[in-house]
Amino acid sequence: MEMQQLRYVVAVVRTGNFSRAAGHCHVSQPSLSQQVQKLEEELGERLFDRLGREARLTAAGVAFVRRARRILEEAEAAVREVGEMRELLRGEVRVGVLPTIAPYLLPELIVGFAGRYPGVELVIEEDTTARLLELSLNCEIDFAIGSHPVVDERLEIRQVMGEELLLALPMGHRLLRRELVGLEDLEGERLIVMKEGHCLGDQVRQFCGRPGGGLAISFSSAQLETVQALVGTGFGLSLIPAMAAREGAQRGVEYRSFRAPGPRREIIAWWARGRPLGRAAAALLGLLPRGGAGD
Repeated sequence: MEMQQLRYVVAVVRTGNFSRAAGHCHVSQPSLSQQVQKLEEELGERLFDRLGREARLTAAGVAFVRRARRILEEAEAAVREVGEMRELLRGEVRVGVLPTIAPYLLPELIVGFAGRYPGVELVIEEDTTARLLELSLNCEIDFAIGSHPVVDERLEIRQVMGEELLLALPMGHRLLRRELVGLEDLEGERLIVMKEGHCLGDQVRQFCGRPGGGLAISFSSAQLETVQALVGTGFGLSLIPAMAAREGAQRGVEYRSFRAPGPRREIIAWWARGRPLGRAAAALLGLLPRGGAGD
């Protein structure tokens, strides 16, 4: 059974005879009749009673045409949907993002993408690096946005941007009198960090644990917003990504850069190697900044 045969049968029903159906389908009448007859032989039932120049559906034909029309409608819908996805008129993109990146990097990106492709749905998964790696390798998301270190030969990795980690201080803190700070300046201070397993928390621990560091951690949280709020109360200090500094300023938090070499994080995007990005996912990825450590 072929799609063209279904179209011929529906055309005969619509026009009432084989000659008009052939003209409608832009084929010769013998060719159309032959294909309909071939289909009837395959089905083992006549679909039409030929009454002179008129063609009337048999009982079997009535049942068959009801299904044939649905099949043709679904086929046309499938072609239409693929065309719309090709033109990015509709579709879905699933993106995994670290919670310490999503609120600061994504809003502007999402607004820009939605303005260009309003028919494409964006689904955002916020989770830890370990979970985002799992989702990527299982092809449950199109791509992820996180930070180094991520090393896995099963992944394609693209540099997005680099940013410094700033020292977050409460209003009136003594270190605000300095333009730059060093690890030695933090001796005796309470340090607030993200919980272990969160990429940012691990990066801060690594930086503060190097020679000249060894700072005591007083509080850990799973939410960067909580960390910033605690700094604002004067409970302690923290290291905060530069992209999150705007929000902290609204909580009574001020920031200072570290003397070189200060702490940084490199933001990257990754996806499963050998699984090409779809057009919508590639369009979204293309709106991200693209660079490296010097950005």
